[in-house]
Formats: sequence, C-alpha cells, structure tokens
Amino acid sequence: MGILCSKFIEWVIEPPAALPRMRLGPESSDNPLMLQFFTWEAKHRELSWWKHLEAELPQLTKMGFTQIWLPPPNKAAEKDGRGYDAYDLWDLGEFKQKGLVETRWGSRKELLSACNAAKNHGIDILIDAVLNHKIGADRVERFPAVPVDEQNRLKDIGPEREIEGWTAFDFLGRGEKYSKLKWTQEHFTGVDWDHKTREKRIFRITGPGHKGWSRRVDRELGNYDYLLGVDIDHRHPAVQEDFLNWGPWILKTTGASGFRLDAIKHIDRRFLLNFVQSTRERSGNMKMFTVSEFWSGNLKMILPYIRSFKGETAFFDVPLHMNFYNASIQGFEFDLRHILRDTIVSVKPNDAVTFVDNHDTVEGQSLQSWVASSFKLQAYAIILLRGHGHPCVFYGDLYPNPECYDDIIGAGLKLLIEARKKFAYGQIREYLAARNCIGFVRPGDETHPGCAVVISNLNRSESFVHTLRMNVGIRYAGAIFRSFMQHGGRVEIDQTGWGIFSCFANHVQVWVPLEGA
Repeated sequence: MGILCSKFIEWVIEPPAALPRMRLGPESSDNPLMLQFFTWEAKHRELSWWKHLEAELPQLTKMGFTQIWLPPPNKAAEKDGRGYDAYDLWDLGEFKQKGLVETRWGSRKELLSACNAAKNHGIDILIDAVLNHKIGADRVERFPAVPVDEQNRLKDIGPEREIEGWTAFDFLGRGEKYSKLKWTQEHFTGVDWDHKTREKRIFRITGPGHKGWSRRVDRELGNYDYLLGVDIDHRHPAVQEDFLNWGPWILKTTGASGFRLDAIKHIDRRFLLNFVQSTRERSGNMKMFTVSEFWSGNLKMILPYIRSFKGETAFFDVPLHMNFYNASIQGFEFDLRHILRDTIVSVKPNDAVTFVDNHDTVEGQSLQSWVASSFKLQAYAIILLRGHGHPCVFYGDLYPNPECYDDIIGAGLKLLIEARKKFAYGQIREYLAARNCIGFVRPGDETHPGCAVVISNLNRSESFVHTLRMNVGIRYAGAIFRSFMQHGGRVEIDQTGWGIFSCFANHVQVWVPLEGA
C-alpha cells in the first residue's frame, strides 16, 4: 500500500520545468533564440560547413540568435553521411576512417574553430547526440538471433538461428585514442540484415548476456527499441561507461553548452536520464541545455516522458508542428483559435522547444510534414512573438537552398526575427476573434516597446483586410503604431489604449510603436 501511495504522489506532483533551469544563451541576452544550422542536403559551394558557420556568426549574433544546433559532428558510416548514420562518436573529423578524414561537415580543426568563434560571438553550441544506434561496422560476426514481426517487435516469427551481422566496430583509424571500447555483438540488441542469407528483416540478438529489447522505451509497434542500423543495448555496462565518458568529453572538446538528443523514444529511459544527469555533473555545467526529439503528434504520448525526465530535458513540440502542418493543408477550414490545442507549449510551456519545420519534415524526408508557404509566416509569428516556449528557426527557411527555400518566406522570417528581438516583451493578451483571424498583444516592458500581432488564414483576395480591435496598454495612449511587415500602415491608439489593427487575408501583420520603432 505504501509503494502504491508513493507512486501516486510521484505521478501527481509535477516535476520541475526544464527551461528555467537551463542556459538558453548568454545571461544578458533578450529573448533567446535557437537556430538549426543545417538541412538534410546541406552543403556549401565553396566552404566546408563548419567554415560556412563561422563566416555567418557575426550576422547571426546581430539577428539575436543565442544558440546554434549543429548537425552530428561524428564520423558517419558513409563518406557523405550526415552523422545520423553514426559510426564513431569519438571521431570529429580527425582520423582516416570510412575513406576520409573529414566528416561531411568538415575537419575537427574547422569544427573547433567555429565553436570557439561562436563562443566569442556570444552564441552557445548544441551537439546533436546520436546515441540510439551504430552503422557501418568494420566486419561481420556470427551469433544467434530471432526474427521478429516488424509491426509487433514482441512477436517472434521464427526460431532462433545463427546469422551474420555487421556488428564489429574496430575503429582501426582511431585506435584507442579517446576510447578503448571495441564494439561487438554483445553491445547490441538487434540488427536488420543477415549477411549470411542476404535477408533484410529485424532480428533480436539472443545468446549469453543478451536481455532482449529494453522495456523502458516507447510501446509503439509493441516495443520500439529497434529503429535502424545496429541497435545499441544501453543496459550494457561497457556501453554506459563509453557514453558517460563521451558526454563530458564532447562538451569540453567543443566548448558546447548542451545537446539535442536524437530519437529518444527508442532509447532506454533510465540510461538516458543517467546520461543527462551524469554529463551535467561531470562537466560542471549545471545549466547544461538539453532538448529531446520524441517524434509524436500525440501530446498524451509525450507527457509521460516529460514527467519521467524530471525537468532534465526540454522537448521539441511536435504536436504544435503537426497543428501548423494541418493548418497549412486545411487552409481556411482550420480554426485558428485551436492552433495551440493539445500541444506541449499550451500545457507545459517551460518544457517546450517550439519549431515550424526541420530537416526531417521537408518533402521527401522520413517525417515529411512540410508546413506550406501559405501558413509558414503565421506559424513563425506564433512561436517567435507569443513568448511561450523556446523557439527554434530552421536553416532551410532562413537561408537560400535548393531543398525548401522560399524567398518571400525568407524575407518575412527575417522581419519576424527582428520583431522578436525588438518588440516581443511583456505578458501576452490574446484576442481569439474568429476562426480565421486571431491576434495578440505584447505590451512591452521597462526597457522594450511592445507589439500587436494579427494572423489570418482566410482564403480571400489579396485586397481583403481583417480588422481587430485590441488594447496595447495605457502607456501607448495617443500613440501611433506602424505596420512592421509592410510599409505604410498606421493605427491611432485612443486614450484608453485601444486601437483597430488590420491584416491582409492569409497573412500576418505586426504593429509596433512609431516612436522608437
């Protein structure tokens, strides 16, 4: 009875929120802002990616970015791999492995130079940590395994048999520098290829020392421990030791201030919590930033993870992204008054890292759910100007690129980023006027002016104009507000702080005080 009571109390008592206890940028920064500095196909025509980053830092500082999320800096299985095909986490482009020294993104020297330059410009670096799997083994091993149903990983669909799997990682180019661990089949739970029979299916590795799939993972597909490649057993003591050493090492080596944790729904929760807590303590950075990718549009699936991680990590707000995506697909049929419904930022704003799109949501990618241009700026206005959650801007929306860039969106996004830096201050006041037109006011604070924002998703002619009466506060009595996204608009504020603000159909408009704007 006592155990049940303590479990109930643990569930009811809310854990501490993540964002207030973590560093979001330099202490003096106003409205901290994250940038994901890559797309899936990202390459620079003339520079390595790390040199490209270093060249952009002065402008990014000026724009107000305080954090940059880097692509995985580790050696990939393929010469052109992005790092999510993780071969060797300890090789940052230093050793000749997999056919070359550099990673897709550049050399270790270039990486460290960019990280140091970021620090000098007041921007924190975040490392994308790929801890779920390994790919690109150096040789095959023979071991017993059982084929499982891909739609129910808990269901065996054949007897145990000997297979050949690519599970031996020797790291001959690196040797034992930084880490002595040579990975073998004993460090993994599953593979998806039998080299002996050339059969592609998911196999659970069995035999002495193997415990099967971890039970502390997401329950999708029965058990979602296995995602891809060679699945790591995070319960193995040698694996834990290697990762717990790598965490503080990568932060010290690069000067980074935290992590983006990849694919956490497939990783043993107990290990991952230990990894974050241990790295925070051993690195001496008690404000270490961590954000986790748990890819689900269902808030009910994410909330138990938020509770179980006890404020040690924030979470990307995938439900909000899916609302943006659905709004962009449904057009005027989507009710804007529900845009925040069932999202992390609506129920746990201090645990939410908000975003519009990322490298996986681009058309043709694994999690394709691209927010169309018709709603892209409206979505960015919501995450950048409302003041709840910690927003992340996607490189693909900000920088010209062949994958997904829209020059109109890029120009508008830069204005919204500027508006965030200058005007998005003070407690929000919402005006949920109609299903196709909503607004909100940020009244400003002692050192910053405020703004009024109107958002529309109405599919009407470009000449159609919404009007929305909102109160910007008595401090602006008699003032004039001007349109920030386009030139020429003016709004007179009456003696009680009210004004009538406008917005073209299917657009976003930001209104700011004329004086000081």
